Amino acid sequence: MTRYGKILLIAMLAGWAILVVFNNVVDYGTNYSFVEHVLRMDTVFSESQVAYRAINAPILWHLAYLTIIVSEAFTGLLLAVGALRLWQARASAERFNCAKTIANSGLIAGLVLWFLGFTVIGAEWFLMWQSETWNGQGGAFRFYMTFLGALIFLNQPDADDG
Repeated sequence: MTRYGKILLIAMLAGWAILVVFNNVVDYGTNYSFVEHVLRMDTVFSESQVAYRAINAPILWHLAYLTIIVSEAFTGLLLAVGALRLWQARASAERFNCAKTIANSGLIAGLVLWFLGFTVIGAEWFLMWQSETWNGQGGAFRFYMTFLGALIFLNQPDADDG
């Protein structure tokens, strides 16, 4: 039963990541505004000594947002393929343990995106945490902790009953 739970968890995360990509493409402007304001640092504390880090080039805002979308798509694709591989290997603990590689890659890609991208770069480098309006730390925390929990759960060794 645990293997089925792991497969389901990876499949759900794949579906979620793909839905995020869909929403970001179909409703591009909504989250683009978020990226723009974080990079512009236009709502950080007025006395900030590091506001010089702001990026004020619209082409770079679009490039950053496209990088986020591509990273989300890459994460979702890895997780979808990973769930399929886990499904195909579910009958044998040895095969199942070996099949975890792609799902692990997807989970790590999600951690890189939401921890490095949003927490390290967005919240700390661009001081997103100082903004009352454009602060995505809470969402990013929920996302990367979900990915971290899934990574830990997936990598618990599986054994055949016997």
